[in-house]
Amino acid sequence: MDAKTAAGTATRILVRLVLGAFVLAIVGSALYSWFTLHYSYSAGERVGYVQKVSKKGWVCKTDEGELAMANVLGQQAQLFDFTVRDDAVMGRIEALSGHKVALHYEEHRGVPSSCFGETGYYVIGVKRAD
Repeated sequence: MDAKTAAGTATRILVRLVLGAFVLAIVGSALYSWFTLHYSYSAGERVGYVQKVSKKGWVCKTDEGELAMANVLGQQAQLFDFTVRDDAVMGRIEALSGHKVALHYEEHRGVPSSCFGETGYYVIGVKRAD
């Protein structure tokens, strides 16, 4: 084997290694994103009045909202920021504006991008709580 053939073989091996690492990084990132969006860290329900809903983002538009929770009349409300990924749930929240609602949510930690929402709390259901 001469020097030219050895150099060509080494170059092909290097190119394959770089391409393999690149593909592995892409597949790994996609799997990590899928995992963080489909497995919740916690789930729960918050009750209060939806005080703000908006569609935010420069490139990735997400539905964001704010729930005001107060247990005792006259007490300063605690705010709960949330994200809604389902348009049907967002429509239901908007239809119940002005009423006390119970938001069922899941918390997803480690979501890699704000394209999936600005908060880690994703509302998956809503019902009137009056």
